[in-house]
Amino acid sequence: MSQQSRSPRGAQAASSTTGPSPGGWLARRWNPYLVGAGIGVLSWITFALMGKALGTSTTIAKSAGLIGSAVAPEHVADSPYYGRYFDAAAGKYMFDWQFFLVLAMFVGALIARKLSRERFVEHVPPLWQWRFGPSRGLRYGAAFVGGVILLFGARMAGGCTSGHGISGSLQLAVSSWAFFLSMFVAGVVTALALFGTKGRDHVLAD
Repeated sequence: MSQQSRSPRGAQAASSTTGPSPGGWLARRWNPYLVGAGIGVLSWITFALMGKALGTSTTIAKSAGLIGSAVAPEHVADSPYYGRYFDAAAGKYMFDWQFFLVLAMFVGALIARKLSRERFVEHVPPLWQWRFGPSRGLRYGAAFVGGVILLFGARMAGGCTSGHGISGSLQLAVSSWAFFLSMFVAGVVTALALFGTKGRDHVLAD
Protein backbone atom coordinates (compact mmCIF):
# COMPACT_ATOMS: atom_id res chain seq x y z
CA MET A 1 0.00 0.00 0.00
CA SER A 2 1.46 3.37 -0.96
CA GLN A 3 2.00 6.13 1.58
CA GLN A 4 -0.42 8.39 -0.26
CA SER A 5 -3.23 5.86 0.01
CA ARG A 6 -2.46 5.21 3.69
CA SER A 7 -2.31 8.84 4.73
CA PRO A 8 -5.64 10.69 4.48
CA ARG A 9 -4.04 13.61 6.22
CA GLY A 10 -1.33 13.91 3.60
CA ALA A 11 -3.89 13.62 0.82
CA GLN A 12 -6.07 16.27 2.43
CA ALA A 13 -3.13 18.64 2.81
CA ALA A 14 -2.16 18.18 -0.83
CA SER A 15 -5.68 18.85 -2.07
CA SER A 16 -5.99 21.92 0.11
CA THR A 17 -3.13 23.91 -1.40
CA THR A 18 -3.17 26.22 -4.38
CA GLY A 19 -0.17 25.86 -6.68
CA PRO A 20 3.40 24.91 -5.83
CA SER A 21 4.88 25.92 -2.52
CA PRO A 22 7.04 29.06 -2.72
CA GLY A 23 10.63 28.61 -1.65
CA GLY A 24 12.82 30.47 0.80
CA TRP A 25 11.06 32.64 3.35
CA LEU A 26 7.67 31.87 1.81
CA ALA A 27 7.98 28.09 2.11
CA ARG A 28 5.14 26.27 3.84
CA ARG A 29 7.58 24.71 6.29
CA TRP A 30 10.77 26.28 7.55
CA ASN A 31 13.88 24.54 8.74
CA PRO A 32 13.27 23.83 12.47
CA TYR A 33 16.85 24.78 13.38
CA LEU A 34 16.47 28.11 11.63
CA VAL A 35 13.20 28.74 13.43
CA GLY A 36 14.77 27.82 16.78
CA ALA A 37 17.64 30.25 16.20
CA GLY A 38 15.12 32.94 15.24
CA ILE A 39 13.18 32.42 18.46
CA GLY A 40 16.42 32.77 20.40
CA VAL A 41 17.18 36.09 18.69
CA LEU A 42 13.62 37.23 19.39
CA SER A 43 14.16 36.45 23.06
CA TRP A 44 17.31 38.62 23.07
CA ILE A 45 15.34 41.48 21.55
CA THR A 46 12.54 41.05 24.08
CA PHE A 47 14.92 41.16 27.02
CA ALA A 48 16.82 44.14 25.56
CA LEU A 49 13.82 46.30 24.62
CA MET A 50 11.13 45.22 27.10
CA GLY A 51 13.23 44.08 30.03
CA LYS A 52 10.98 41.04 30.38
CA ALA A 53 10.88 37.44 29.26
CA LEU A 54 8.94 36.30 26.24
CA GLY A 55 5.60 34.78 27.32
CA THR A 56 1.92 34.56 26.46
CA SER A 57 -0.15 32.82 29.15
CA THR A 58 -0.23 35.87 31.45
CA THR A 59 -2.29 37.69 28.83
CA ILE A 60 -4.97 34.98 29.01
CA ALA A 61 -5.12 35.40 32.79
CA LYS A 62 -5.36 39.15 32.39
CA SER A 63 -8.16 38.77 29.88
CA ALA A 64 -10.09 36.62 32.37
CA GLY A 65 -9.59 39.33 34.98
CA LEU A 66 -10.78 42.01 32.57
CA ILE A 67 -13.95 40.05 31.82
CA GLY A 68 -14.46 39.39 35.53
CA SER A 69 -14.08 43.08 36.35
CA ALA A 70 -17.00 43.87 34.08
CA VAL A 71 -19.22 41.54 36.12
CA ALA A 72 -17.74 41.73 39.62
CA PRO A 73 -15.24 44.62 39.79
CA GLU A 74 -14.97 44.47 43.59
CA HIS A 75 -13.97 40.82 43.51
CA VAL A 76 -11.23 41.42 40.93
CA ALA A 77 -9.97 44.51 42.77
CA ASP A 78 -9.68 42.58 46.05
CA SER A 79 -8.17 39.45 44.48
CA PRO A 80 -4.54 38.87 45.48
CA TYR A 81 -4.03 36.97 42.22
CA TYR A 82 -5.27 39.65 39.86
CA GLY A 83 -3.69 42.33 42.02
CA ARG A 84 -0.33 41.19 40.63
CA TYR A 85 -1.42 42.09 37.12
CA PHE A 86 -3.61 45.17 37.58
CA ASP A 87 -1.73 47.91 39.37
CA ALA A 88 -1.60 51.23 37.51
CA ALA A 89 0.58 52.78 40.22
CA ALA A 90 3.22 50.11 39.60
CA GLY A 91 2.93 50.43 35.83
CA LYS A 92 1.02 47.19 35.35
CA TYR A 93 -1.74 47.56 32.78
CA MET A 94 -4.03 45.21 30.93
CA PHE A 95 -2.98 46.29 27.46
CA ASP A 96 0.77 45.88 27.69
CA TRP A 97 3.29 44.67 25.11
CA GLN A 98 2.50 41.00 25.77
CA PHE A 99 -1.19 41.53 25.04
CA PHE A 100 -0.37 42.86 21.59
CA LEU A 101 2.16 40.07 21.10
CA VAL A 102 -0.62 37.52 21.51
CA LEU A 103 -2.79 39.40 19.01
CA ALA A 104 0.13 39.65 16.59
CA MET A 105 0.57 35.86 16.72
CA PHE A 106 -2.83 35.42 15.06
CA VAL A 107 -2.10 38.15 12.52
CA GLY A 108 1.32 36.67 11.75
CA ALA A 109 -0.14 33.20 11.27
CA LEU A 110 -2.72 34.60 8.84
CA ILE A 111 -0.07 36.48 6.87
CA ALA A 112 2.15 33.37 6.73
CA ARG A 113 -0.75 31.30 5.46
CA LYS A 114 -1.54 33.80 2.72
CA LEU A 115 2.07 34.15 1.58
CA SER A 116 2.76 30.40 1.56
CA ARG A 117 -0.52 29.66 -0.27
CA GLU A 118 -1.39 27.15 2.44
CA ARG A 119 -5.05 26.12 2.46
CA PHE A 120 -4.88 23.14 4.80
CA VAL A 121 -8.08 22.61 6.80
CA GLU A 122 -8.59 19.71 9.20
CA HIS A 123 -11.49 19.49 11.62
CA VAL A 124 -11.01 15.94 12.91
CA PRO A 125 -7.48 14.45 12.58
CA PRO A 126 -7.28 10.81 11.41
CA LEU A 127 -5.82 9.69 14.74
CA TRP A 128 -8.68 11.23 16.71
CA GLN A 129 -11.26 9.86 14.28
CA TRP A 130 -9.83 6.36 14.60
CA ARG A 131 -10.08 6.49 18.40
CA PHE A 132 -13.18 8.61 19.10
CA GLY A 133 -15.11 8.85 15.85
CA PRO A 134 -15.78 11.65 13.34
CA SER A 135 -17.79 13.95 15.64
CA ARG A 136 -16.60 17.55 15.33
CA GLY A 137 -18.41 18.56 18.50
CA LEU A 138 -16.54 15.96 20.55
CA ARG A 139 -13.24 17.00 19.01
CA TYR A 140 -13.83 20.71 19.63
CA GLY A 141 -15.06 20.08 23.16
CA ALA A 142 -12.06 17.94 24.05
CA ALA A 143 -9.69 20.52 22.57
CA PHE A 144 -11.32 23.26 24.64
CA VAL A 145 -11.17 21.26 27.87
CA GLY A 146 -7.58 20.31 27.17
CA GLY A 147 -6.69 23.95 26.58
CA VAL A 148 -8.29 24.98 29.87
CA ILE A 149 -6.36 22.31 31.78
CA LEU A 150 -3.11 23.26 30.05
CA LEU A 151 -3.58 26.95 30.78
CA PHE A 152 -4.49 26.26 34.41
CA GLY A 153 -1.30 24.24 34.78
CA ALA A 154 0.74 26.96 33.11
CA ARG A 155 -0.52 29.58 35.53
CA MET A 156 0.15 27.29 38.49
CA ALA A 157 3.70 26.84 37.21
CA GLY A 158 4.09 30.57 36.64
CA GLY A 159 4.73 30.22 32.93
CA CYS A 160 3.91 28.38 29.73
CA THR A 161 5.89 26.89 26.87
CA SER A 162 6.98 30.43 26.02
CA GLY A 163 7.77 31.80 29.47
CA HIS A 164 9.31 28.61 30.83
CA GLY A 165 10.04 26.56 27.73
CA ILE A 166 11.80 29.35 25.82
CA SER A 167 12.67 32.31 28.03
CA GLY A 168 13.37 30.35 31.20
CA SER A 169 15.18 27.40 29.67
CA LEU A 170 17.58 29.58 27.68
CA GLN A 171 18.53 31.20 30.99
CA LEU A 172 19.12 27.70 32.42
CA ALA A 173 16.49 28.28 35.12
CA VAL A 174 15.95 25.10 37.13
CA SER A 175 12.20 25.72 37.45
CA SER A 176 11.87 26.13 33.70
CA TRP A 177 13.73 22.92 32.90
CA ALA A 178 11.61 21.09 35.49
CA PHE A 179 8.50 22.47 33.75
CA PHE A 180 9.86 21.54 30.33
CA LEU A 181 10.64 17.93 31.25
CA SER A 182 7.39 17.50 33.17
CA MET A 183 5.41 18.79 30.20
CA PHE A 184 6.96 16.28 27.83
CA VAL A 185 6.51 13.38 30.24
CA ALA A 186 2.88 14.34 30.86
CA GLY A 187 2.32 14.64 27.12
CA VAL A 188 3.65 11.15 26.44
CA VAL A 189 1.60 9.64 29.28
CA THR A 190 -1.56 11.42 28.11
CA ALA A 191 -1.05 10.33 24.50
CA LEU A 192 -0.59 6.72 25.55
CA ALA A 193 -3.67 6.91 27.79
CA LEU A 194 -5.82 8.30 24.97
CA PHE A 195 -4.54 6.41 21.95
CA GLY A 196 -2.38 3.55 23.22
CA THR A 197 0.53 2.11 21.31
CA LYS A 198 -1.60 1.33 18.25
CA GLY A 199 -2.24 5.00 17.68
CA ARG A 200 1.14 5.40 15.99
CA ASP A 201 -0.19 3.40 13.03
CA HIS A 202 -2.61 6.27 12.34
CA VAL A 203 -0.04 9.06 12.47
CA LEU A 204 1.88 9.35 9.20
CA ALA A 205 4.06 12.11 7.85
CA ASP A 206 2.48 14.37 5.25
